[in-house]
Amino acid sequence: MYDVTATIYEGMTVYKNKPEKQPKFNTVTNGYVTETRMELDVHTGTHVDAPLHMVVDGDTFESVSLESLVGQSKLFDLTGVEDGITKADLEKFDIEKDDFILLKTKNSFEEEFNFDFIYLTKDGAEYLAEIGVRGVGIDTLGIERSQEGHPTHKTLFGNNIIIIEGLRFKEIEQGEYFMVAAPLKIEGTDASPARVLLFEGLK
Repeated sequence: MYDVTATIYEGMTVYKNKPEKQPKFNTVTNGYVTETRMELDVHTGTHVDAPLHMVVDGDTFESVSLESLVGQSKLFDLTGVEDGITKADLEKFDIEKDDFILLKTKNSFEEEFNFDFIYLTKDGAEYLAEIGVRGVGIDTLGIERSQEGHPTHKTLFGNNIIIIEGLRFKEIEQGEYFMVAAPLKIEGTDASPARVLLFEGLK
Protein backbone atom coordinates (compact mmCIF):
# COMPACT_ATOMS: atom_id res chain seq x y z
CA MET A 1 0.00 0.00 0.00
CA TYR A 2 1.25 3.48 -0.91
CA ASP A 3 -0.12 6.65 0.62
CA VAL A 4 0.10 9.33 -2.09
CA THR A 5 -1.55 12.04 0.00
CA ALA A 6 0.07 15.33 0.97
CA THR A 7 0.36 15.93 4.73
CA ILE A 8 -1.72 18.85 6.01
CA TYR A 9 0.02 21.16 8.46
CA GLU A 10 0.53 24.87 9.12
CA GLY A 11 3.25 26.13 6.78
CA MET A 12 2.65 23.43 4.15
CA THR A 13 2.95 24.11 0.42
CA VAL A 14 -0.19 25.85 -0.87
CA TYR A 15 -1.20 27.12 -4.29
CA LYS A 16 0.89 30.14 -5.34
CA ASN A 17 2.03 30.47 -1.69
CA LYS A 18 -1.13 32.44 -0.88
CA PRO A 19 -1.32 33.07 2.90
CA GLU A 20 -5.12 32.81 2.87
CA LYS A 21 -4.81 29.21 1.64
CA GLN A 22 -2.76 28.08 4.62
CA PRO A 23 -4.54 25.71 7.02
CA LYS A 24 -4.94 27.02 10.55
CA PHE A 25 -5.18 24.96 13.74
CA ASN A 26 -6.47 26.34 17.03
CA THR A 27 -5.82 23.92 19.88
CA VAL A 28 -7.31 24.41 23.34
CA THR A 29 -6.55 22.25 26.38
CA ASN A 30 -8.86 22.33 29.40
CA GLY A 31 -7.40 20.14 32.09
CA TYR A 32 -6.70 16.84 30.33
CA VAL A 33 -9.16 17.47 27.45
CA THR A 34 -7.57 18.76 24.24
CA GLU A 35 -9.63 19.86 21.25
CA THR A 36 -8.46 21.36 17.98
CA ARG A 37 -10.44 23.47 15.55
CA MET A 38 -9.21 23.52 11.93
CA GLU A 39 -9.71 26.14 9.23
CA LEU A 40 -9.17 24.53 5.84
CA ASP A 41 -9.50 25.53 2.19
CA VAL A 42 -11.23 22.67 0.33
CA HIS A 43 -8.37 22.76 -2.22
CA THR A 44 -5.73 22.10 0.44
CA GLY A 45 -3.12 19.47 -0.36
CA THR A 46 -4.48 16.37 -2.08
CA HIS A 47 -8.04 17.10 -3.15
CA VAL A 48 -10.78 16.25 -5.63
CA ASP A 49 -12.29 19.07 -7.68
CA ALA A 50 -15.99 19.43 -8.47
CA PRO A 51 -17.31 21.14 -11.64
CA LEU A 52 -18.45 24.17 -9.63
CA HIS A 53 -14.76 25.05 -9.22
CA MET A 54 -14.51 26.27 -12.83
CA VAL A 55 -18.06 26.12 -14.23
CA VAL A 56 -20.70 28.74 -13.43
CA ASP A 57 -23.60 26.95 -11.71
CA GLY A 58 -21.62 23.71 -12.07
CA ASP A 59 -22.34 20.61 -10.03
CA THR A 60 -21.19 20.64 -6.42
CA PHE A 61 -19.06 18.03 -4.73
CA GLU A 62 -21.72 15.45 -3.92
CA SER A 63 -22.09 14.89 -7.69
CA VAL A 64 -18.66 13.19 -7.77
CA SER A 65 -19.23 9.43 -7.81
CA LEU A 66 -17.41 7.57 -5.03
CA GLU A 67 -17.51 4.43 -7.20
CA SER A 68 -15.44 6.27 -9.80
CA LEU A 69 -12.80 7.08 -7.17
CA VAL A 70 -12.21 3.44 -6.26
CA GLY A 71 -10.77 0.95 -8.75
CA GLN A 72 -7.92 0.29 -11.12
CA SER A 73 -5.64 3.17 -12.10
CA LYS A 74 -2.62 3.60 -14.35
CA LEU A 75 0.33 5.72 -13.22
CA PHE A 76 2.49 7.12 -16.01
CA ASP A 77 6.01 8.51 -15.57
CA LEU A 78 6.17 11.95 -17.19
CA THR A 79 9.14 13.25 -15.21
CA GLY A 80 10.91 14.05 -18.48
CA VAL A 81 8.33 16.69 -19.43
CA GLU A 82 9.66 20.22 -18.97
CA ASP A 83 6.49 22.31 -19.37
CA GLY A 84 3.00 21.09 -20.23
CA ILE A 85 1.83 17.50 -20.75
CA THR A 86 0.53 17.41 -24.31
CA LYS A 87 -1.38 14.95 -26.47
CA ALA A 88 1.96 13.89 -27.99
CA ASP A 89 3.29 13.04 -24.51
CA LEU A 90 0.21 10.98 -23.66
CA GLU A 91 0.03 9.10 -26.95
CA LYS A 92 3.09 7.10 -25.87
CA PHE A 93 1.07 5.32 -23.19
CA ASP A 94 -1.63 2.66 -23.18
CA ILE A 95 -4.67 4.73 -22.22
CA GLU A 96 -8.11 3.19 -22.62
CA LYS A 97 -11.73 4.19 -22.08
CA ASP A 98 -12.74 4.35 -18.40
CA ASP A 99 -9.12 4.39 -17.20
CA PHE A 100 -8.25 6.55 -14.20
CA ILE A 101 -4.83 7.89 -15.09
CA LEU A 102 -2.25 9.34 -12.72
CA LEU A 103 0.45 11.71 -14.00
CA LYS A 104 3.81 11.61 -12.23
CA THR A 105 5.94 14.67 -13.02
CA LYS A 106 8.93 16.53 -11.64
CA ASN A 107 6.51 18.22 -9.25
CA SER A 108 6.62 15.15 -6.99
CA PHE A 109 10.27 15.88 -6.22
CA GLU A 110 9.73 19.50 -5.16
CA GLU A 111 8.86 20.61 -1.65
CA GLU A 112 8.32 24.30 -2.44
CA PHE A 113 5.66 25.73 -4.74
CA ASN A 114 7.03 26.13 -8.26
CA PHE A 115 5.21 28.80 -10.27
CA ASP A 116 6.38 26.99 -13.44
CA PHE A 117 4.89 23.65 -12.37
CA ILE A 118 4.20 20.92 -14.90
CA TYR A 119 0.56 20.87 -16.00
CA LEU A 120 -1.88 19.23 -18.41
CA THR A 121 -2.38 21.26 -21.60
CA LYS A 122 -5.68 21.86 -23.36
CA ASP A 123 -4.87 19.40 -26.16
CA GLY A 124 -3.77 16.83 -23.59
CA ALA A 125 -7.13 17.18 -21.85
CA GLU A 126 -8.97 16.96 -25.18
CA TYR A 127 -7.09 13.76 -26.01
CA LEU A 128 -8.11 12.18 -22.70
CA ALA A 129 -11.70 13.28 -23.28
CA GLU A 130 -11.70 11.68 -26.73
CA ILE A 131 -10.55 8.38 -25.22
CA GLY A 132 -13.15 8.66 -22.46
CA VAL A 133 -11.09 8.25 -19.29
CA ARG A 134 -13.03 8.38 -16.04
CA GLY A 135 -10.51 10.48 -14.16
CA VAL A 136 -7.08 12.07 -14.07
CA GLY A 137 -4.82 12.78 -11.11
CA ILE A 138 -1.69 14.92 -11.05
CA ASP A 139 1.04 15.81 -8.56
CA THR A 140 0.49 19.56 -8.72
CA LEU A 141 -1.86 21.82 -6.79
CA GLY A 142 -3.37 22.86 -10.12
CA ILE A 143 -3.95 20.72 -13.20
CA GLU A 144 -3.34 23.69 -15.49
CA ARG A 145 -1.16 26.79 -15.53
CA SER A 146 -1.49 30.14 -17.33
CA GLN A 147 -4.24 29.04 -19.72
CA GLU A 148 -6.80 31.80 -20.21
CA GLY A 149 -10.30 30.60 -19.48
CA HIS A 150 -9.06 27.38 -17.82
CA PRO A 151 -9.72 25.10 -20.85
CA THR A 152 -8.13 22.02 -19.23
CA HIS A 153 -10.52 22.07 -16.29
CA LYS A 154 -13.50 22.87 -18.49
CA THR A 155 -12.69 20.16 -21.04
CA LEU A 156 -12.38 17.53 -18.32
CA PHE A 157 -15.45 18.66 -16.39
CA GLY A 158 -17.44 18.93 -19.63
CA ASN A 159 -16.76 15.24 -20.26
CA ASN A 160 -17.51 14.05 -16.72
CA ILE A 161 -13.84 13.37 -15.99
CA ILE A 162 -12.84 13.53 -12.32
CA ILE A 163 -9.85 15.70 -11.37
CA ILE A 164 -7.55 14.94 -8.42
CA GLU A 165 -4.80 17.45 -7.64
CA GLY A 166 -1.95 17.57 -5.13
CA LEU A 167 -0.90 13.90 -5.27
CA ARG A 168 2.61 12.84 -4.23
CA PHE A 169 4.35 10.21 -6.37
CA LYS A 170 8.04 10.59 -5.48
CA GLU A 171 8.47 6.95 -4.38
CA ILE A 172 5.93 5.42 -6.79
CA GLU A 173 6.97 3.58 -9.96
CA GLN A 174 5.04 3.60 -13.22
CA GLY A 175 2.47 0.83 -13.31
CA GLU A 176 -1.08 -0.23 -12.52
CA TYR A 177 -2.50 0.18 -9.02
CA PHE A 178 -5.84 -0.28 -7.28
CA MET A 179 -6.73 3.22 -6.11
CA VAL A 180 -8.90 4.22 -3.19
CA ALA A 181 -9.53 7.97 -3.15
CA ALA A 182 -11.66 8.93 -0.15
CA PRO A 183 -12.73 12.59 -0.04
CA LEU A 184 -14.59 14.07 2.91
CA LYS A 185 -18.34 13.53 2.63
CA ILE A 186 -19.36 17.16 2.26
CA GLU A 187 -22.09 18.90 0.28
CA GLY A 188 -22.39 22.10 -1.71
CA THR A 189 -18.67 22.76 -2.22
CA ASP A 190 -16.34 23.08 -5.23
CA ALA A 191 -13.80 20.51 -3.94
CA SER A 192 -12.90 18.27 -1.02
CA PRO A 193 -9.63 17.19 0.60
CA ALA A 194 -9.01 13.46 0.14
CA ARG A 195 -6.87 10.58 1.38
CA VAL A 196 -5.59 8.63 -1.62
CA LEU A 197 -4.07 5.16 -1.36
CA LEU A 198 -2.60 2.97 -4.09
CA PHE A 199 -2.44 -0.82 -3.70
CA GLU A 200 -0.32 -3.33 -5.58
CA GLY A 201 -1.69 -6.76 -6.43
CA LEU A 202 -5.41 -5.97 -6.06
CA LYS A 203 -7.99 -6.21 -8.83
